[in-house]
Amino acid sequence: MQVNHLDYGENQIQEALNKWPSIISSNKEIRLHLIGRLQSNKAKAAFNLFEFIHSLDSDKLAKIFSTLEQETGIKKKYFIQVNIGNENQKAGISIDKLNQFSSYCVKQLNLNVLGLMCIPPMNQDPKKYFIKLSELNVNNGFKELSMGMSNDYVDAIQCGSTCVRIGSAIFD
Repeated sequence: MQVNHLDYGENQIQEALNKWPSIISSNKEIRLHLIGRLQSNKAKAAFNLFEFIHSLDSDKLAKIFSTLEQETGIKKKYFIQVNIGNENQKAGISIDKLNQFSSYCVKQLNLNVLGLMCIPPMNQDPKKYFIKLSELNVNNGFKELSMGMSNDYVDAIQCGSTCVRIGSAIFD
């Protein structure tokens, strides 16, 4: 079977574990992206299945991934999730802790951090949050930027996103 689309995202590890291993075994070019919140007790399962982790947001997760990389010799690709709207109900590192966390991940743990990721507050203009994340991304020396979903990906791309997460718009 010829696969023309190579990048797929999942936001739940258990669902991904049930569907992707057999698909990937017959389509080696597929790249899976974990785009959902990640608990440390599921980090090893995520490491074993996903090539990209878009939800790196704690010292504990970063340390687990660093250890797994050292044990396996496999390097993964990470996006640091930033809680750009400072919302209590959302995951992500706070803006005021980003530079320190970024430095820890890249310089101390040698993780391959590609860039930053955010989910802006709902019912607000996302553009100002995308602009802010883009600035933070540049200030941290990253090249990739994961922001934008089905309802706001055009604004995200205009603000520099290199990775958009389109889900519901595919099925409309």
